[in-house]
Amino acid sequence: MRILIIGGGVAGLATALSLSRAGHAVQVLERDATPLPASPVEAFESWQRNGAPQVWHSHAFLARLRNGLLARTPDVLEALHAHGASDLLFRDYLPPTLTDRTPAPGDDELTLFACRRITFEWVLRRRVLANPDVSWLGGAAVESLVAERDAATGPPRVTGVRATIDGQSQTLAADLVVDASGRRSRLPRWLALLGTPEVEKEEEHCGIFYCSRFYRLRPGASAPEGQGVVGADLGYMKFGIFPGDSGIFSITLAASLDDDPLRAILHEGPFEAAARALPATREWIEPERSEPVTDVRAMAKLVNRRRRFVLDGKPLALGVFAIGDAAICSNPLYGRGCALAFVHAWAFEDALRDHAGDLRGLALAFDEATRREIEPWYRAARDQDRESREVAAAQARGESQGAAIGAQPGQAVDPKAFLRSVFRDGLIPALRSDIKVVRAFMRTFNLLAAPDAFMKDPDVIGRVLAAWREREQRAPLELPGPQRSEMVELLQRAA
Repeated sequence: MRILIIGGGVAGLATALSLSRAGHAVQVLERDATPLPASPVEAFESWQRNGAPQVWHSHAFLARLRNGLLARTPDVLEALHAHGASDLLFRDYLPPTLTDRTPAPGDDELTLFACRRITFEWVLRRRVLANPDVSWLGGAAVESLVAERDAATGPPRVTGVRATIDGQSQTLAADLVVDASGRRSRLPRWLALLGTPEVEKEEEHCGIFYCSRFYRLRPGASAPEGQGVVGADLGYMKFGIFPGDSGIFSITLAASLDDDPLRAILHEGPFEAAARALPATREWIEPERSEPVTDVRAMAKLVNRRRRFVLDGKPLALGVFAIGDAAICSNPLYGRGCALAFVHAWAFEDALRDHAGDLRGLALAFDEATRREIEPWYRAARDQDRESREVAAAQARGESQGAAIGAQPGQAVDPKAFLRSVFRDGLIPALRSDIKVVRAFMRTFNLLAAPDAFMKDPDVIGRVLAAWREREQRAPLELPGPQRSEMVELLQRAA
């Protein structure tokens, strides 16, 4: 089939890779006109990806993505390794406080890989363009869909797009059109112009902004040992360290949009002051260990959004499909975007294999796969963001998050307060001491289990509650950073 893909970011590349290797003729329409640099080094230094500002932020490449690449396109994984990506084995990112490190079946599935987003995209595009069934049109701005009315079923049948290429309006024909243009997709508007019913949409602001900075390890220096996966949530601020390729890593800080004093981290001095105030990140940015190689880059206007293109069992249009953030996007801070883009592209490839001659059947099968594989992670992000906004707002008001639960006999228990207590005084200690809890948690983190699987496992919950019941018998957990008031004072001085 002739398939047009709108957008040459990760979702578009994942789709092009899958469909071209399944034997389809693929044409990618990418708005950015900048050519592919000669190497990842040049890409990092000069590639202008104005349509994908996220390339300059931290990325997590989760085990589900790595496992899928290994199974479906092992040459891509080999190329990533050849350009500096490295595997992060389960045993290598266990917290140092764990005494039991006994391996178990399935631990090899929990392997992530460390890579910069811009290196990942560069390798992907190289592998995609190596296929003679793929053509690439840079500087192509899609303006609308081209369609005819399907007399048998009623909905419009999309047959191509109108695009502006080199200043000229052109019509490009296709058997299928895939929108992989990301969060700013205009597909709902294009469909409305065809007279379809309104796209069903659910949307909430994530409530945060975040900022990232990249650093390079100095010659002969290495990353700190024994820290496990580096990241934590202070309530008022989240932070993480993301190893990359070629000795480069990044630090990301995030805070509530409503917390004005914390906006200072958008600037270099306060960002560095905050990173030095966090014990986990302090070691990484010691002057003798590393040096910054970029400015502080910001990301805001973040939303959790779900769109549906099949309503009451009827596709809004035939022959057009949305993949990745064009269909469903969630808080990028959770690091699921690239993995879910590939999961979505693979789901489309599988649906197309089974329903190539039946456009309505293809639309329904892909919609079912989207609801099964992608939507649960959207809901998980939305719910987690709601909780995070409440906690951050309470801390900004100076309210304590450590109140006792059920301190008096017969006292009513606030369910949210109880769950926060179990998280703080049960889950976090268990993740430092119980390898079975760590293993179950990391399977969910890596998208290898459903978002709610962790909380539905009786053995895991029993272990977490056992740790929670011992909260009065152990020393208080060391905070992974200063209290909010201390951080605000640090940032004011740095500014």
